[in-house]
Amino acid sequence: MDGQTPWWALSPLETEAIALSLRVALWAVLCSLPFGIGVAWLLARRRFPGKAFVSGLVHLPLVVPPVVVGYVLLILLGRRGPVGAWLFDVFGVTVVFTWKGAAIASAVMAFPLMVRAIRLSMESVDRGLEDAARTLGARPLGVFFSVTLPLSAPGVLAGVILAFARSLGEFGATITFVSNIPGETRTLPLALFVFTQTPGGDAGAFRLVVIAVVLALVALAASEALARRVAARTQS
Repeated sequence: MDGQTPWWALSPLETEAIALSLRVALWAVLCSLPFGIGVAWLLARRRFPGKAFVSGLVHLPLVVPPVVVGYVLLILLGRRGPVGAWLFDVFGVTVVFTWKGAAIASAVMAFPLMVRAIRLSMESVDRGLEDAARTLGARPLGVFFSVTLPLSAPGVLAGVILAFARSLGEFGATITFVSNIPGETRTLPLALFVFTQTPGGDAGAFRLVVIAVVLALVALAASEALARRVAARTQS
């Protein structure tokens, strides 16, 4: 930027990275939400052999280095991977080194936070209400959609927004799985990394840091506000 440009003015590349981050985070949450609700219900309401293993597998991205997750995704979803080769041969779809792959990586890393929030909310639902619905003739699916899910809405909203915020900040798995391609996979954290490695990139790095913090705080505040509002409505 020239000397007449304000320090806070975003460059086209910065704007592009922010827009791509929002796009990736949105799709990551939308695609993982049905699975998150299903897995949370399974862990909260069912007993089955290997439940501890399934729970550990779901929460594994929280404890392993994100680079490990990215590498596993690369092995599975790469053009020569078992899943990636099938997707390309059958549907002509390639996810590695694309924004779709970035969304997948973000979804995998954020999935444990989503599941945990929804599971805790479902476990707090009074099972007596579910039993009462069954005695009135409601089938299991009807009980879920009419009782369990509405009463778990605060946890669902909290999980969605936490996952969205986590997706915005995903770095390690993304750069390992889809690289750092401008306009395609360079999300906000990756753009910030580039600025920190570029001489004279301090101003751009600072701008992106401020934007990242603001987006995270807005997401967390929205999560709290929506959870309180939904909880008040379900209790009234």
